[in-house]
Amino acid sequence: MFSAKTPTENESIRLKKAPKKFITNRTREKLDGWLFIAPFVISALVFLIGPLIVAFILSFKEYALLDRTSFLSAKNVGFDNYLRVFKDPIFLKSLKNTFIYSLCAVPLQLVIALLLAMVVDSKIKAKTFFRVAYYIPTLTSAVAVSLIFLFLFKVDGLFNKFISIFGIVPKNWFTEPKFALGAIVLMAVWSSVGVYMIIFLSGLQEIPQTLYEAAEIDGANKLQRFFKITLPLIKPTFFFNLVVSVIGTLQMFDQSYIISGGNGGPLDSTMTMVLYLYNKAFKESEMGYASAIAFVIFAILFTLTIIEKKIFKEEEAN
Repeated sequence: MFSAKTPTENESIRLKKAPKKFITNRTREKLDGWLFIAPFVISALVFLIGPLIVAFILSFKEYALLDRTSFLSAKNVGFDNYLRVFKDPIFLKSLKNTFIYSLCAVPLQLVIALLLAMVVDSKIKAKTFFRVAYYIPTLTSAVAVSLIFLFLFKVDGLFNKFISIFGIVPKNWFTEPKFALGAIVLMAVWSSVGVYMIIFLSGLQEIPQTLYEAAEIDGANKLQRFFKITLPLIKPTFFFNLVVSVIGTLQMFDQSYIISGGNGGPLDSTMTMVLYLYNKAFKESEMGYASAIAFVIFAILFTLTIIEKKIFKEEEAN
């Protein structure tokens, strides 16, 4: 007599007959993850890692931008390009200009930004208006800002008319070697201080108000509260702004290019490292030498960032 199979037996037979999965759920999850990040990986390889590798290879070669041959078959010069960088008087002048610019611009940017952040974080009316007003210059393009300052600082411009009230002789600030770089510093500070203000503001708003209230009860004045509470607690924010500001100033290009017409004048007084790199690469078509300059600039930025980080860590440890 035929005996009916139980449901459990039927299901086990079905499972045995069912085809095996070639891709497990875990493997599918991994594939989905790789598919999601594939656009970023491909774009990074094509537009970041690939060009870096090519530039590094070019830094050891003598190669012109318009050469018909491949850069791989270009003449190898070893470390000659790097040795040439430190013997090049114009590059050394651009290095000096860039560091002077950075030493002037960075403290002004950070001090003014911190003061503005404290103002808009205090109990004043129309705080939103002032935050927007201080931040708007950062949204203006470098070309527009440069044209505005060229108009303001020309001989018959508004700035000269203002200082003439105090008996100061009008000058064409952007065409005199003594003053051109200083005028660019003022322009850069005005156009970028809003970014650092917003970052400082976020750091200030993280400080608990109870600390200020307790310090006020203990008799601490505003100056003491600033140095004992505000500065120590915004140290990470200050470090971030410092690193970003130093990197930004050492990479300054657009203002100098527009103000000087691309030649770093007058008398190379506004020539910066990145502007010199650009001129060597795209005006003089020395791609190998320009690549060496680029990696020297990277080494300088990397070294300064490590030094800044070490200094801040030592201060925190103390």
